[in-house]
Amino acid sequence: MTTTLALSDTFGSDLVKGIGAILLYGVIGLLLMLLGFYAIDWTTPGKLSDLVRRGLPNAVIVTASGLLSMAFIVVVAIFNSASDLTEGLITSLVYGLLGIVVQVLAVRLLEWATRIDVGSTIESEKFAPASVVVAAAHLALGLVVAVGIS
Repeated sequence: MTTTLALSDTFGSDLVKGIGAILLYGVIGLLLMLLGFYAIDWTTPGKLSDLVRRGLPNAVIVTASGLLSMAFIVVVAIFNSASDLTEGLITSLVYGLLGIVVQVLAVRLLEWATRIDVGSTIESEKFAPASVVVAAAHLALGLVVAVGIS
């Protein structure tokens, strides 16, 4: 008995379209992550990228949590995008941008409400427990915003 494996007539074109979609969503995702990082950097006291390069533990914790929260938002925006590629790219971009704005505003508001001096916290050379609160706020609000997108 012989078994023949046959591919559908549209396999090749479907594969190419899929690869193109992955690349385009990857570009959108990267752009949103970069914008998200700069939004966090711009709205957080101190120059985060410099503080992270210097290895300041609190700056690393806050930056890493901010990037993860932005990733949640971007992933959910892409996952919930329209089935049409063009519409999907547009909705991902719009939802991602809106999510970043809401995330940054919400985290800043929560930091204000808790009265944490984020600037001195992230510039400290020693671990500050308050950085974990800021990180938790980033992650929690990133998840809230991401779920709001869906």
